[in-house]
Amino acid sequence: MNIEHGKQILDGLSMATVVGALVDVLPALAAIFTIVWTGIRIYETKTVQKWLGKDKKRIIVEDE
Repeated sequence: MNIEHGKQILDGLSMATVVGALVDVLPALAAIFTIVWTGIRIYETKTVQKWLGKDKKRIIVEDE
């Protein structure tokens, strides 16, 4: 299993946790996990990284 596949599985579990927390099925701890995980995933997106100026590609120029 590669990393992206694992992230997709955790994203699915995260969404299921949100639904469960909203209908009062799961404890508050699961809701906190979901909020943290979703925040991390949003922070990792290209759009947010662009807003933060962290997507700039660094070009290394070597002296000849």
